[in-house]
Amino acid sequence: MNVLVVGSGGREHALCWALKKSPRCTRLYCAPGNAGIADVATLVPINAEAVEEITSWAVANAIDFVVVGPEGPLVLGLADRLREAGIPVFGPSEQAAALEGSKGFMKDVLREAGVPTAWYSRFTDIDAAKAYVREKGAPIVIKTDGLAAGKGVILCQSIDEALSALDDMMGARIFGDAGNEVVIEQFLVGEEVSFFAIADGETAVPLIAAQDHKAVGDGDTGPNTGGMGAYSPAPVFTPALQEEVMRTAILPTVQRMKDRGTPFCGVLFCGLMITADGPKVLEYNVRFGDPECQVLMSRLDSDLLEALLAAAEGRLSDVNMRWKDETALVVVMAANGYPGTYEKGTVIGGLAEAGACDGVTVFHAGTKQQDGQVVATGGRVLGVTATGRTVREAQAKAYAGVDALNWPGGFCRRDIGWRAVARES
Repeated sequence: MNVLVVGSGGREHALCWALKKSPRCTRLYCAPGNAGIADVATLVPINAEAVEEITSWAVANAIDFVVVGPEGPLVLGLADRLREAGIPVFGPSEQAAALEGSKGFMKDVLREAGVPTAWYSRFTDIDAAKAYVREKGAPIVIKTDGLAAGKGVILCQSIDEALSALDDMMGARIFGDAGNEVVIEQFLVGEEVSFFAIADGETAVPLIAAQDHKAVGDGDTGPNTGGMGAYSPAPVFTPALQEEVMRTAILPTVQRMKDRGTPFCGVLFCGLMITADGPKVLEYNVRFGDPECQVLMSRLDSDLLEALLAAAEGRLSDVNMRWKDETALVVVMAANGYPGTYEKGTVIGGLAEAGACDGVTVFHAGTKQQDGQVVATGGRVLGVTATGRTVREAQAKAYAGVDALNWPGGFCRRDIGWRAVARES
């Protein structure tokens, strides 16, 4: 098969790395890709959100299957255009991608399906939103309805903080049109987990869970980021909890999307809070997480291409996903200054040395080749990933990989996996 992966981040590098192992993968392409992806796939210089251009290229180059990595192209309808052109694709339609494209729509679906989640209300009027905040009190959560590059969620500890967040989102419009509508919801307390399942429009099968580290600094301090590291399995997410989440959240959501006439085919990334009252869904994303995808693919012990193709063709009942017993852990290397203003174009050395460390794979997120060197182009730049028999072993291997790099322009957290290491101890 000729396979095209759409995207340019660490998630797409991990997907390409896993898809390349399939005996059915004859040629692998990635649009637009990055310097690391170039080692496993042929790069196609088309932006991930150039929907018509990607579709035309896929038709002209006899692509048999497309895997869409990021949410942006899905919300723009890339999967619909590809299906109209007769090309099988793993990824939801534009209407189904609204589960991530609109937080209000997602919450409405959860309510209709009876899925455990936080109470909420939707607002397009800032005065009504402020009145609701004053009525409910704090702590409380304010979210943009639309996509805001992972930054549109503000956890407010006081009423004044919440009112200020509304002024920023709906008044100053710091997130643009994403803040035309906001969702205000209950602040949930517990331990957060990322759980993944793949759906074919009719049913879903579980993948595995991971835990992400959103804060930029050690000890979960500082501003939130797109993710500074992750590990899998997540000890807090027991087999009994997985069964409960499939029964009370994933399968009812897939059924509700089918009943609405917008069947969901793709990956459901379920952000969960494990509360004292049980697991509650924080949000759905309609693509693999980044950096969670890196640890999922490192633990996968079956053919990724076969599984994604089965979902796209509506035959998930044929799929048996197998996972290694090992722990996988990824440490994200980010450019100095991230998540604020960060420097681009710094040269990254030591990549071969890091990749040669025991059990280590270096996934690229924001890189390109320039004058024979690899340079940083993004905020989150590398995902140094390792596997081990325990979390502590995987952690030690990953940081050995980090320490083999020669990149003064980058930094990382030094405590990825701390919760699980504490549990092991």
